[in-house]
Amino acid sequence: MVITIRHATIEDGDVLGEIHADSWAVAYAPFFDPAFAAGQVSSRRTRWHARLSPLKDTIYLAEGDGRPLALSWFGPSQTVNGIAEVHGFYAHPDGWGTGVAPALMAATLAQLKEDGFTRAHLWTLRDTPQSRRFYTKSGFAETGATRDHDFGDGRPLIQVEFSVDL
Repeated sequence: MVITIRHATIEDGDVLGEIHADSWAVAYAPFFDPAFAAGQVSSRRTRWHARLSPLKDTIYLAEGDGRPLALSWFGPSQTVNGIAEVHGFYAHPDGWGTGVAPALMAATLAQLKEDGFTRAHLWTLRDTPQSRRFYTKSGFAETGATRDHDFGDGRPLIQVEFSVDL
């Protein structure tokens, strides 16, 4: 598979939405009431246009053999001064196991280092072992910090923090 990674543009909003929604439907929707989950999946299809304009952080799009399969959204941490944060990292289920996600994470971390950061962190759901394994394989380690995150249904889920030295 030929993997290419590039900066997402405003024209990529629908593609980013598809990747996010389809990934979220498989990895996150099972934690929620089906009607709520369906609304969350639907909203993820349309929110990327707003994130792309005006762009404050960086969004990368990874393609495998020309098909968009993964996205990475990153920049300065929203909660910790002086370090970077991977705000969102999603791979379409069709891309799982293809090498697209590891290549995208490597490019993300290289860009953060080039941008002058020496450390990065991210948050993921505690009960998603696949994502936790992926972040560990990518060089991240759990910090021991946790937080509740309410997706809007009034039933917070626990997130765990991972960090990596760049």
